[in-house]
Amino acid sequence: MTARTDAPSTTDTPTGTSPARSSASSTATSAPSTTSAPATTSATAERPASGSATPVPPGKPATSSRSRRLRLPDRSSWTTLLLALPVPIIGLLLWNLGVKQAWTLPFGIQMGFLPTPVEVAQRILDLAGAGSIDDAFSGTLLDHLGASTVRVLSGFGLAALLAIPLGVIMGRFSLAFKMLDPTVNLTRPIPVTAWAPLTLLIIGYGDGSAIFLVFLAAFFPILLNTISGVRQVPVRLVEAASMLGTRSGQVLYKVILPASMRSIVGGLRIALGLSWVILVVGETVGISTGLGAMITQARDMSKTDLIVAGMVIIGLAGFVADRVLVGLVKLVTRSRPTLS
Repeated sequence: MTARTDAPSTTDTPTGTSPARSSASSTATSAPSTTSAPATTSATAERPASGSATPVPPGKPATSSRSRRLRLPDRSSWTTLLLALPVPIIGLLLWNLGVKQAWTLPFGIQMGFLPTPVEVAQRILDLAGAGSIDDAFSGTLLDHLGASTVRVLSGFGLAALLAIPLGVIMGRFSLAFKMLDPTVNLTRPIPVTAWAPLTLLIIGYGDGSAIFLVFLAAFFPILLNTISGVRQVPVRLVEAASMLGTRSGQVLYKVILPASMRSIVGGLRIALGLSWVILVVGETVGISTGLGAMITQARDMSKTDLIVAGMVIIGLAGFVADRVLVGLVKLVTRSRPTLS
């Protein structure tokens, strides 16, 4: 009788189910509440934020739309441009006024014989093929400018190719400096115009003589600036590089050249400007195509507007060449301020 009274107390539950079954059902009931949170989070992550353009595909870096826009010149660029404009404008106004009133400037310059800026602009347009003068020089700008550019780049490139390594050697090794410096200082004062007659005799007429004169004009500025830059590298900088593990064979291109880059670039810019100056001397005799040859022919025909137009074109070409050189240096050095 005791066994029969104890059995209902252990088996009967208010819901008619066992405790194990009720716990399993409660676990199953609470399971969706624990798994629904990540699903909601992922859904929220997939939705683009308010104000964004398009959702970013998985596996691709997020790039903002602002980085894809073209960068406009900043305020400093506009300020530089505005500061550079007044001087040329005032110069053009004074030039035009001086020609009309036939001013006489120092050194006996008679401005009445000069063309006006408008006439020079018309001549430049005619050289480019968009004018109405219609003479033998019409539409020949690209021919003359292309031939002169090839000669300048050839002479300048050859000078840089030889002067920079020689300058590094002379600046780095005192023995080489003592041996070569007297010869350099003896040859350097000889003007390029003095070399011109000899060049015509030993090389002859043509591109060779013009390129050689450009080479002579560009060689010494690059050489002297390279020597100066290398010799001004602090000795402690080299010692510090050696202490940090730089080998002796790596000091030259890891320490010496980067530290002297500013001086080398300065020599390159000076040499490039002189190359355009000497180009006229090299193209005066025996050459029929080129800006110097065009100016020489215009002198023989007394075309002052063509002479001044050639001068303006040479100035613009030299300016563009200098900007291209500076841009290439910044590109190679990745705009590092200590190098460029």
